[in-house]
Amino acid sequence: MDGSVHEFDALPRVFAVDPGVDAVPLRRVHSARAAGSLPLVGVIRNPRSHRNRGHVPEMDGQPNVLNAVPGARGELPEILAGFAARGIDFLVVDGGDGTVRDVLTAGAPVFGHDWPPLIVLPKGKTNALAVDLGLPNHWSLPEALEAARGGRIVERCPVVVDQPGGDGGEAHGFILGAGIFNTATQAGQTAHRYGAFNNLAVALTAVSGMAQALFGIGRGDWRKRTPMRFYVGHDRAELAASRHGRDGERYSLLVSTLSRFPLGMQPFGKPRSGIRYSVIDAPLRRVVAMVPALLSGWETPGHERLGVFRGSTNEAWVEFGDRFILDGEAFPAGRYRLRMGPKLQFIAP
Repeated sequence: MDGSVHEFDALPRVFAVDPGVDAVPLRRVHSARAAGSLPLVGVIRNPRSHRNRGHVPEMDGQPNVLNAVPGARGELPEILAGFAARGIDFLVVDGGDGTVRDVLTAGAPVFGHDWPPLIVLPKGKTNALAVDLGLPNHWSLPEALEAARGGRIVERCPVVVDQPGGDGGEAHGFILGAGIFNTATQAGQTAHRYGAFNNLAVALTAVSGMAQALFGIGRGDWRKRTPMRFYVGHDRAELAASRHGRDGERYSLLVSTLSRFPLGMQPFGKPRSGIRYSVIDAPLRRVVAMVPALLSGWETPGHERLGVFRGSTNEAWVEFGDRFILDGEAFPAGRYRLRMGPKLQFIAP
């Protein structure tokens, strides 16, 4: 753990892979399996995830569990194509939020809109998706498979980030942030280095960031604005700025399709469908002092006069003058489209 945020050079370019076997449609394989037989489970395990280091894969050696431990992200498309050809009943992601993002991104051309039910084993330093799904911190694969028999299904759509007219790269994730979110993510990595994870890391980062944003001066990392433009909807109307804003700059942007967040936070205010967003124009000390209330979901029309904007959309365009964060890792500046991904089913307790 070096305390730094990993940065990608570009969005991943992922293409459909021929699994090399006579694959049949996923549902047909499922219907052909004998009634009462054990479900076929495909597991993608990230050995570098925080709680996987030094441990063997769960249920390793079981005939119905296909454990895959890719050595690099580039191996994921072929592994997932092989799982699809075998007709897996469940796809397990054994890792943190970044691992989920990589699997969903690599699996998009494989499964399209016909994904098998997904199981998340929260083994990363931060596991925001697990919080949203209501998963225990130490949910095991046997417990998840037992829950699959009678547990509830939670449906979520990831945010798809792409560049139409670009090189075909795209990424599927659940939490995107820019501006001050970059600084907060880096501070979270530092907290990880000193042994703070999940809710504790979020709390320490929030307290430290608020103190520096309130009492800092000049253009310190916690008070600087970032070149950024945010356009909402199919007509690409730019989100209006307050009188405290500067043309082409914002203090923070947070985007997600999740409903629940660590520590019970509600950064998007009232419940909204689609891609939820929260934008802050400027590091006004009055706004920074209101952050705890804003994170608790407090919402009034007066917020917009202070440069705090919340809403939802099915499509947005963003021009980033600096890198942005998607599920804990950084991607380069540029012009991107955000849209709703396929509806996925997650097994929950």
